[in-house]
Amino acid sequence: MPDVLISIIAFILALGILVTFHEYGHYWVAKKCGVKVLRFSVGFGKPLWRRVGGEDQTEYVVAAIPLGGYVKMLDEREGDVEEPERHRAFNRQPVASRVAIVAAGPIANFILAIATYWVMYVIGISGVAPIVGEVQPASVAEAAGFIEEDRIVAVGDTEVTSWDGVRFAIFDSSFAANGSIVTVSVVDKHGFNQTRVIENDFSGLLKQDGDLIANMGLRYWWPKIDAVIAGVQEGSPAQAAGLREGDRIIAADGSDIGDWIALVEYIRARPAQHIELLVQRGGRELSVAVTTGRRDHRGQEVGFIGAWEGQSQSIREQMRATTQYGVFDAFTTAVKKSWDMSVLTVQMLGRLLTGQAALSNISGPVTIAQIAGQTAVIGIDHYLNFIAIISISLGILNLLPIPILDGGHLLYFLIEWVKGSPLSENVQLAGQQLGIVLLGALMCLAFYNDIWRLMQ
Repeated sequence: MPDVLISIIAFILALGILVTFHEYGHYWVAKKCGVKVLRFSVGFGKPLWRRVGGEDQTEYVVAAIPLGGYVKMLDEREGDVEEPERHRAFNRQPVASRVAIVAAGPIANFILAIATYWVMYVIGISGVAPIVGEVQPASVAEAAGFIEEDRIVAVGDTEVTSWDGVRFAIFDSSFAANGSIVTVSVVDKHGFNQTRVIENDFSGLLKQDGDLIANMGLRYWWPKIDAVIAGVQEGSPAQAAGLREGDRIIAADGSDIGDWIALVEYIRARPAQHIELLVQRGGRELSVAVTTGRRDHRGQEVGFIGAWEGQSQSIREQMRATTQYGVFDAFTTAVKKSWDMSVLTVQMLGRLLTGQAALSNISGPVTIAQIAGQTAVIGIDHYLNFIAIISISLGILNLLPIPILDGGHLLYFLIEWVKGSPLSENVQLAGQQLGIVLLGALMCLAFYNDIWRLMQ
């Protein structure tokens, strides 16, 4: 299945789950508070599926545009309400009930995150063991003393077992330490415990595009794979040239080939070209002429010969790190993880608003869809992790005090509670118009970032 199609399906599925839970939170609390629900819609626009049911004859809809949803309640501000049902109108409810109904959506997202993390930790989430590869010269990592084959075991007081855990822990520690000093415990390649001290203004790193770990100058370690052919594809350039299983590639066009990665990079850089490979076969060396094929890879033409190596799978298993807990420990870990991610998200938002982090960190639907597709391909554990993170982000975003968002409505209710009466309709309308402008600007920025990334 093409990558684009996988991304679209994974994105729509994730968004459907997130929106359904969010809107069900509003719906469930509204029903408990005695408010009449007229419509429960997942998506906007033309209905693709519709059903009417329940005591109140609520209309349940799945609509064509899957970028959100809504719960429409009986409300005198939106039309005439018959006298017998006025007590069931949303606007007639006490402030506490309206607060509960509006807050229930974001709360449902946090509950979904906990549940998703819980399932993820019960089945186990895999990652890459945090072993340091080549350290970039003149980088933050080099200044901290990292060396190749350091295995990171803790960041501050937080134990880590994967690179994802390292990334999160460094983010968290940098915020907690006000971005000045972060200590990292490692076991070096000789088996000795060491401490690497990162002294840096992390706000500078956060203003850079790309991954924080890479910006620090850290790379994943991966053992060298011998340039030995394990098999050739039927009808491929490799088969046409006479390459066989067990052939060791020593050189290409007179240039030494040290490992499989070097061979792949050499071939990829030469689509539809003739190259001379020096091959070691059965104790002797021979020259093999190969005409590389060419194919498109993410908009770029690359070369290939249709041969593969056989060591990566076993190495990948050795490098795999799995985090898994029992049912009860998984739940407490899920709650803590949800809290930590929520705090980190709020802190990151604060840095974005104060200019301490790059606005390029804001992602739109295109980037989110790509990540959805990538995590779905990797495995259900990573896809669940993706859904939990997005659910937390959606919950926090909706709590921002921006009119038309849940947080904006909560702000109105707070003002009403303080002053003893609701804001005038004109003030609320002006606030909604301001909210639309702010959200429109945010969406434009997100789409711009998405398009910029696609062009890189």
